[in-house]
Amino acid sequence: MGNIKRKPTFELWEVLLIAFISSLIMSLSTGYVVYRNQGTTDCSKLATNPHLGEIINTYNSLLNDYYAEVNEQELKDAAISGMMNYLDDPYTTYLNENNSDYLRDTLKGTYEGVGIQLFTNEEGLALIEKVFSGSPAAKAGVKSGDIIKRINSVEAAGKTATELVEIIRGSEDPNVTLTVDRNGELLTFNLERTTLFIPVVEEAVFENNNQKVGYLNVSRFSDTVGEQFKNKLQILEKQSINSLIIDLRGNTGGYLNGATDIAELFLKPGSVIYSLKSKMTTTSTKASTQDFRSYKVYILINKGSASASEILAAALRYSYDKTLLVGETSYGKGKVQHTSDLISGSMLKYTTAEWLTPKGDCVEGIGLIPDVKVTLTEGVYPYPLNKDAGQDNQLQTAIFEITK
Repeated sequence: MGNIKRKPTFELWEVLLIAFISSLIMSLSTGYVVYRNQGTTDCSKLATNPHLGEIINTYNSLLNDYYAEVNEQELKDAAISGMMNYLDDPYTTYLNENNSDYLRDTLKGTYEGVGIQLFTNEEGLALIEKVFSGSPAAKAGVKSGDIIKRINSVEAAGKTATELVEIIRGSEDPNVTLTVDRNGELLTFNLERTTLFIPVVEEAVFENNNQKVGYLNVSRFSDTVGEQFKNKLQILEKQSINSLIIDLRGNTGGYLNGATDIAELFLKPGSVIYSLKSKMTTTSTKASTQDFRSYKVYILINKGSASASEILAAALRYSYDKTLLVGETSYGKGKVQHTSDLISGSMLKYTTAEWLTPKGDCVEGIGLIPDVKVTLTEGVYPYPLNKDAGQDNQLQTAIFEITK
């Protein structure tokens, strides 16, 4: 037989050491998506674990002895995916590097940019859908409806909104030259990238029956949602609102600490926000601040309201006696996940507990049933996606009910 060139083989103790070190890094940096992980990892039995030894032996055998070339990255991905799939849990999954980056960017709450939101219309043109208040774009005079023609030296024609955003974010130069078409006139703006909030809270004020109703739409529970919500709420309260509507329709969740931060703005100290039921124990999280309110708070929900949205809605519904739910039954996601980053940049997301409402029940597969049931008019988008709040019959019902 000819000489066989063998790939490097790791001894079991070496793999365990690498895994242990990486797990420490993970626990310090990103041990949360739904709630922050605390405690230490017991590694005393890792070196003698026969199951882990079989996994390592199989991995090394395939790399060294399989007759065809083996892609190590794909072999590792397949092994991890197999373990996650075995659990048969729709919320437990293995995310590759690209999907992991997307999830992190979605939830971290800040980004490097110039403060514009883009979309591609039916003609394939990239338009500015929104200019965020206080951003470099807003200060320079960029407006919604402007058509992107060029970013730096890159022509926008034929590129999607996502590709254009990546050009802005991926440039090594912090300065961005944006050329737009505004009603046939070409305008050029010199903008500087900066760290901005990803806006996830929008505010408005509605009047009915001689009362002012504050409105806060929460689109995602990012890492900064609590701070954004509190800032917007203070703006509304300076306008002397009599009540508040929180719109969680279409909000699929995010970080659990965001729901906790918002709930504590309304609940008295000691009020139960939620409980977590794990394999070993059940623990309750209670409001601990003195920053509570006393006015009515109604919450809009629909089948797209899930996870952290349901936790916040249930917390106020059962621990704040001036809350009613309006709209349609929520999604019914009663499990919480933990994430762990891997050395490659990929991520594990796996279920660690069920969450319970202050009543002690779990909404998994059931959802929260609204106190006032209203089906959105067919063909109408909910406000603020639909800029005409008058067409949103769910919102109008909530305004009517809260001002009676």
